[in-house]
Amino acid sequence: MKLMTLNTHAWQEEAQRDKIRQLAHFIKEQSVELVALQEVNQGMNAPLVETCELELYAPVEEGVPITEDNYAYVLQQELQGLGLSYYWTWVPVHVGFAVYDEGLAVLSRSPIKEAWSHHVSQLRDYESYRTRKILGVRTCPQGEDTWFVNGHYGWWEDEEPFRGQWDQTEERLKPYRDGPLYVMGDFNNVAQIRQEGYDYILQHGWHDLYTLARERDEGFTVLKSIAGWENNKSPLRIDYIISHLPVEVKSHYVVMNGERGTVVSDHFGVLAEVADRQDGSLAHSIEEQ
Repeated sequence: MKLMTLNTHAWQEEAQRDKIRQLAHFIKEQSVELVALQEVNQGMNAPLVETCELELYAPVEEGVPITEDNYAYVLQQELQGLGLSYYWTWVPVHVGFAVYDEGLAVLSRSPIKEAWSHHVSQLRDYESYRTRKILGVRTCPQGEDTWFVNGHYGWWEDEEPFRGQWDQTEERLKPYRDGPLYVMGDFNNVAQIRQEGYDYILQHGWHDLYTLARERDEGFTVLKSIAGWENNKSPLRIDYIISHLPVEVKSHYVVMNGERGTVVSDHFGVLAEVADRQDGSLAHSIEEQ
């Protein structure tokens, strides 16, 4: 099972349509099971999509419109043009770049059986970028119900800090801890920095697919100064895929970085391949790390 996460920087990229096509081709070539996307924008005043075009869409919040330039919808249509049917969902979180509804999206090869959204920030102001949600979906990719949660979190030291957002995430995910459960996305916390967000996650019993992977690269998804990291000059690993249960991970690579896939955003993506649970015992236990 291949899982992918990418902060898309939607509609802020040059040649955006071409980059969406390139992303669709990559997803097809890699046979990705589920994709979590952040910064998924749609124009506030763009034309609405006809209901008949939303057969594979799983609504989360009542009354949320989908516009023709919704990044996830455009990507799903590109995949459909390649002969692939991806079920998908999207939830708005806050205003993006003054003119967009910015949100979170999930695309899945397996049908989405259930979906929800949940505020993890104390802030509920739709006009503020510090307002944060998570998006959860239940699918059955390996013959077993699995929860995938997509998030775009705040920074460790901020007016709306990561710690409180992660505490809210932990509380919301309590009902799902007995089964397969993954959290994916842009965590905005550098994995190399000790005693901040990354360590806080691990202290709560989560397993980073990067450290579990049999094969992996350096893992850096941001190499330069970008929005939110304006003074950055060092490679950062801030985009993760984590599991509540230890799992066997065949590989974990940075993608859409010019080496494995075309650059399509100011972030690179992450692609992890998790072995089927029926493949056998866990090859890389936590004790071996």
